[in-house]
Amino acid sequence: MATQNNYIDRFILLLVFMLMIFGTMVIFSASSMFASQKLGGSNALLNKHLNFIWMGLVVMFFSMKINYKFYKKISKILMIGSILLLAMTLIYGNHEKGAIRWITLMGFRFQPSELAKIALIIHLSAMLTIKQEIIENYKKGLLPLLIWIGIVVVLIFLQPNFSMGVMLGLLGIIIVFVGGAKFSHLSYTFLSLLPLILIYMVSAPYRRARLFSFFGIGDSNSSGTSFQQLQGIIGFGNGSFFGVGMGESKQRNFFLPESYNDFIFSIVGEEYGFIGTILLTICFILIFYRGIRIAKYTPDSFGKYLAFGMTISITLYALIHMLITLGIFPTTGLPMPFVSYGGTSFLLSCFSIGVLLNISSQTDLFPRERKENQDDTRNLIIKPSNI
Repeated sequence: MATQNNYIDRFILLLVFMLMIFGTMVIFSASSMFASQKLGGSNALLNKHLNFIWMGLVVMFFSMKINYKFYKKISKILMIGSILLLAMTLIYGNHEKGAIRWITLMGFRFQPSELAKIALIIHLSAMLTIKQEIIENYKKGLLPLLIWIGIVVVLIFLQPNFSMGVMLGLLGIIIVFVGGAKFSHLSYTFLSLLPLILIYMVSAPYRRARLFSFFGIGDSNSSGTSFQQLQGIIGFGNGSFFGVGMGESKQRNFFLPESYNDFIFSIVGEEYGFIGTILLTICFILIFYRGIRIAKYTPDSFGKYLAFGMTISITLYALIHMLITLGIFPTTGLPMPFVSYGGTSFLLSCFSIGVLLNISSQTDLFPRERKENQDDTRNLIIKPSNI
């Protein structure tokens, strides 16, 4: 049997707490003007976010107590359930800003695509343990995994939610690549689907406008950035090296839309400067490092893939959020985990961390324990080809 230390990675837990505390301060600053003018009080969004924090902590500690191996048994149920929810959203979901991304069930309003992300990570991890020996066979090994990814991505595209669909597709491809899928197979699949993706990207006026604006095509903004990105970049410029100070942001005053959510990194850059953005980036780098370390030393392949997937789902979102606000990627709505204003994404990020910490509690992470159990552990560790 694998060594069980019953000792979670407390450093990851500390980093998450730090991000939550820092995010709360930035959210209050970024949302206070909007909340005061639109919601009748500067603390309105802050109070809602604090509710999300305590709910997120409950979710995190609850998921820490569930043995991660349980998810392998119910992975297909979770996957099918999330697909049904995505389908239900298209029929019964809430129409907002020309999209159907939210659904209300039993009084709870949530975003099924976020649930689908978690279910996809779990199910791909479970399938990779079964198909490990034949993953290099396209038809029998890789194709079934790609079908699950494709179903989820298509249903999300239909909402329409291009950014979330791309993120889940990218996340799924990274997991199966780490699981041993051939790069050539993944490349051929992507190239065969590329014409359809391009057609989808230009099929709606708002997606076409964002894309053309980013490349400076047919837009008066020759810099090739959207209005949101331009305002975000101005925020970084205002902040310079040390920032203008906590609560002193100018861009939050209705210059930067969604400043407390999709563009919160810009507010960090304005108020805390280059130093603040670097420190925040280091926090996510450390979470990535510790998460990969957990995956490396987990003695079973399902735990390895699951730890890797949960780690990537958080750090990849943070990275893309940063690149969007810096104008490197086209504008899209992706929150920064634990820092942006709470919601379904916040709660499920807490769940992901809880699962990762549960895996760490059953993993031989520490040198002294590794030395004592070296002979027992050496034969138990299964190394995925690319971890």
